[in-house]
Amino acid sequence: MYLIHMIILAILGVNPLQFMKKTAEVILFAFTSRSSAGALPLNIQTQTERLGVAPAIANFSGSFGLSIGQNGCAGIYPAMLAVMVAPVAGVELNWQFILTLIVVVVLSSFGVAGVGGGATFASILVLSALNLPVGLAGVLISVEPLIDMGRTALNVNDSLLAGTGTAKLTKQLDEETFKSNHYDELASQH
Repeated sequence: MYLIHMIILAILGVNPLQFMKKTAEVILFAFTSRSSAGALPLNIQTQTERLGVAPAIANFSGSFGLSIGQNGCAGIYPAMLAVMVAPVAGVELNWQFILTLIVVVVLSSFGVAGVGGGATFASILVLSALNLPVGLAGVLISVEPLIDMGRTALNVNDSLLAGTGTAKLTKQLDEETFKSNHYDELASQH
């Protein structure tokens, strides 16, 4: 999914490598904290001060990304888990199942909490909506924190991408701020 994010940035005319460099701090914080909500202030600060996103767009994309548009926690993980559990439960993976899964995942993605472990609840919701055994989600509980780190980093990257992409499309991206190495200069002074 990160690769897809970088392709989207390139299509929009935003340098993906510069984006990754400027967002590394907030992505690392999200990864280690496992909390999109906890990363929100740094997310908004990164968008406005490092990426050059207008404050209104940064606040909206950062805040909105806490509950909707979480590819990692509310999209990929529940869908992946359902596809792994279905054959074990004797459910055939056909087009009807896949389309139903997509609808259920999209509907269940609204309102997933931006806190550690939120995807577990989304997964349980998806499994129960598809009449799959919810107990099989417990098999991954022991490695859940490790999986959650990657999901949370992806979710925060989603909102960073949404803010940057929106600012670029609406011509509200401060290109000078985006291209500057101001933070590199400050870091080298300390």
